[in-house]
Amino acid sequence: MASSIKCLIIGSGPAGYTAAIYASRAGLNPVMYMGGQPGGQLTTTTEVDNFPGYPQGVDGPTMMVDLENQAKRFGTDVRFGMATKVDFSSQPKKVWIDESTEILADSVIIATGASAKWLGLEGETTYNGLGVSACAVCDGFFYRNQTVAVVGAGDTAAEEASYLANLCTQVHLIVRRDEMRASLIMQERVKKNPKITIHWNSETEEILGDANGVTGIRIKNNVTQATEEIALTGFFVAIGHQPNTSIFKGQLDMDAQEYLITEKGTSKTNIPGVFACGDVQDSMYRQAVTAAGSGCMAALDAERWLAASNLH
Repeated sequence: MASSIKCLIIGSGPAGYTAAIYASRAGLNPVMYMGGQPGGQLTTTTEVDNFPGYPQGVDGPTMMVDLENQAKRFGTDVRFGMATKVDFSSQPKKVWIDESTEILADSVIIATGASAKWLGLEGETTYNGLGVSACAVCDGFFYRNQTVAVVGAGDTAAEEASYLANLCTQVHLIVRRDEMRASLIMQERVKKNPKITIHWNSETEEILGDANGVTGIRIKNNVTQATEEIALTGFFVAIGHQPNTSIFKGQLDMDAQEYLITEKGTSKTNIPGVFACGDVQDSMYRQAVTAAGSGCMAALDAERWLAASNLH
């Protein structure tokens, strides 16, 4: 007989843990499955300086352990395991963990997050947190008055290049084609900024570095085949994020980029009793603090829905 629970939380980043804290305190006895990357994207971040309440800053893994311990203190049942299939067509909802364990849940909070897309270069792994980043807003502060590069041609890349130009001495924008995908207004902003140098038809061949981190990059012009080395200390990959939503296809409404769609001002999906929070439904802000806020919303929405459905 599959076990039945009141509130199931899928995912364990700031959104999932905040949802767990609120759901626990509301007496929902939540069960959390941590997913394939326990703690989420923040576990790959060395220094978090912009989360309120940590005046000296904190490293990402430590912060996630703090959140996990807080959730457990109020009674959250935190389990290892990854949701691999769901069936939201009936009540209670059905979720399969690691393709074998079937869970029945009255309500489900989805906090599976998003994964940064990478170029696939060896240096991205070697220097992750040592000069390589996928979030300029998170890490740009550490590169004040330094030279950095941004890879990408969409709005995200243009926004990150503009943001970094306010902090850094020089920003190199590496664009693979002879045009950008970004909106015209963002393209104009980048092209007019004297601190931003655009390298058209260019691809990064190698990230250069030493024991202290990134020291430069080698790029190749894919038209002329000429290569060039650029000295810099920060390398920002801005080619987009992929929300972790594949198991919900065909059941939950998604936008063109496969982010879950929530009712404006809430965490409600198109299926009653299923809620989404954090980066899985947020392509705009993607910050730990906004994820945490939406996790609070999801728990409150779940509590109210359970009460209105006489399930709480």
